[in-house]
Amino acid sequence: MKAAQIIGYGGPEVMRVNEVDKPTPAEGQILVEVHAAAVNPFDVKVRDGAARPMAELNFPTTLGGDVAGVVAALGKGVTGFQLGQEVYGQAGALSGQGSFAEFTPVKAEQLAAKPSSLDFTAAAALPLVGCSVYQALVDHINLQAGQKILIHGGAGGIGSVAIQIAKHLGAYVATTASAADADFVKSLGADEVIDYRAQDFAELLEDYDAVFDTVGGETNRKSYTILKSGGALVSMAAQPDDDLVKKYDVNYTAQFTRTTTERLTKIAELVDAGKLKVHVDKVFPLDQAAESLEYQKTGHPRGKVAIKIKSGVPEGN
Repeated sequence: MKAAQIIGYGGPEVMRVNEVDKPTPAEGQILVEVHAAAVNPFDVKVRDGAARPMAELNFPTTLGGDVAGVVAALGKGVTGFQLGQEVYGQAGALSGQGSFAEFTPVKAEQLAAKPSSLDFTAAAALPLVGCSVYQALVDHINLQAGQKILIHGGAGGIGSVAIQIAKHLGAYVATTASAADADFVKSLGADEVIDYRAQDFAELLEDYDAVFDTVGGETNRKSYTILKSGGALVSMAAQPDDDLVKKYDVNYTAQFTRTTTERLTKIAELVDAGKLKVHVDKVFPLDQAAESLEYQKTGHPRGKVAIKIKSGVPEGN
């Protein structure tokens, strides 16, 4: 089978599409025939070597986490899934057997039935961003109708989903985005758009109930200042500053996303109910996996970047 692999850490020059052995699912895993995968910023970090503190890779290694496809084989002990079932979820991006391949083994607890209203390419764009947002807004923040939330990076993969789910929950949503993306984030439901290149959100907003941060750095530090006492700050990009937490009386969560069957199922329900739409900015073939990562890194995509792997067959519905 074909797989997009890296032969070392570096830029696009380290990526190859190689012929490799088809994997066998271990206990608790499902072998997925991959129809589509999606690119996340984390995949770029893995290629560049920025994720080395989390795991040292053995080369060559197959990249990729987000996946959508069909159940091809069931590992020992797996229940609740059937051969031929259309599924989506998260493969092991650091396992060496990622989703940028024609087949990938996935933990059953990180898979769920694919949203029936989406094709495989759109479904592949959802697992990490959908679960990240659900975990942040529902599980950590417990966002309620009438509350105010600031979502940083509203035009990106996570931000574009976060705006929609926050509006579904009944919140007032402010977001940071470029001027060029203002109409896009408004179309997702954003009530207020701050041009991060020309405006300072910390001077414009106050008394917010929550902030969802995927940017870090100075953006994270300024986010403390707009929260009301007892407000929630969830960040996927920065650890808490203890002095600022105490000064502004902030409930801070440094989130590491866990993709679970339960969260994937909740996201699928929102999609199939018409409450959440997926925006795929650009789709690449597997042979252009290297280009897809560069586009993710430098192209400022609206929504997600996807890789279509299974061609010549109709998309699932």
